[in-house]
Amino acid sequence: MKLNVLVLGAGFGGLELTTIPSEKFGERLDLTLIDKSDTFVFGFSKLDILFGREKPPAVRHSYCDIVKPGVRFRRAAILAIDPETRRVTTSAGIYQADILVVALGADYDLDATPGLAEGGNEFYTVAGATRARDVLPTFTQGHAVIGVSSWPFKCPAAPSETALMLHDFLTTRGVRDACHISLVMPLSAPVPPAPSTSKALLTAFAERGIQFLPKREVRSLHPSRKVVVLDDGSERPYDLYLGIPTHCAPRVVMESGLTEDGWITVSPENLRTRFPGVYAIGDVTRVGVPKVGVFAEGMARVAAASIIADIENGPQPSPFQGIATCYIEFGAGRVGRVDMDFLSGSAPVGTFQEPSPELVAEKQHFGSSRRTRWFGS
Repeated sequence: MKLNVLVLGAGFGGLELTTIPSEKFGERLDLTLIDKSDTFVFGFSKLDILFGREKPPAVRHSYCDIVKPGVRFRRAAILAIDPETRRVTTSAGIYQADILVVALGADYDLDATPGLAEGGNEFYTVAGATRARDVLPTFTQGHAVIGVSSWPFKCPAAPSETALMLHDFLTTRGVRDACHISLVMPLSAPVPPAPSTSKALLTAFAERGIQFLPKREVRSLHPSRKVVVLDDGSERPYDLYLGIPTHCAPRVVMESGLTEDGWITVSPENLRTRFPGVYAIGDVTRVGVPKVGVFAEGMARVAAASIIADIENGPQPSPFQGIATCYIEFGAGRVGRVDMDFLSGSAPVGTFQEPSPELVAEKQHFGSSRRTRWFGS
């Protein structure tokens, strides 16, 4: 009898975990990948949409293109998860798994920041980035605030990238001198584990007249008064607000009993939860790394290796070490790189590479290589 593996969520983690067992077992595998969407979008593509570099259809990759031995994709909403029995109820039926992998990512709670939905623009979803793209041309003078509502949030470098890219956008349109840009973040620096990266970003902010407000969170927006209220009670005026909303585990995950303190706790040894036969990977977990796609991909490799080891009665893999590479847009067509190591040493460290044309090409290869691996084109 084939081993029945069920993977919930088709982001970085779910796609990579789907690929590895398929390569190993082929048709000896019975793996079902479920996602509520019919397409995958790289996180960095939302900034491309926001600033008009790409249109939404161009950045969507259809799950129907996944043709892998032993794998089938099903589009469905997850309605209930029973981790004790590994039984999952979806809008398309009920699934029973021998091995269950939860890779459902993080959701956004706009209501946690009063006024955000009515008076601001989130850009962490394709729909939100598309709406904000249409708002940007109407901003010709005044205060632009890029604000983060809470920690943790996906891709900690993204707010800094947004500030630099907004500077370029306004400069190209000839209105930069009439606009003030400020960035509000709960972190002490743009990329705290990599001081050289933070220094480069802070230098770029200073050169462009971008104000950086560290260790602050946005608590609310008052659209009628056009002010942003921070966690220390201070207010800042805004004419354009680009916001990163509060992140949370999907409700179906919280209702399942899998979470502790809001997220799923897993063992870094193998990404297993406290329930036998149930793994969790990616942004839905709390494992000591930021919520970034490449970390989810790394978790998937360890979880997949653990699953294969169990099937073959082989040795367990090396623990997840939290090592990943992130690319950072510095504006003016330049891309930098930071190599992060969160778990293998006594403290997180990051090594920075200065922006260069070579890194622009490297970032493009990063995306194209994964499209080929996961979708075949």
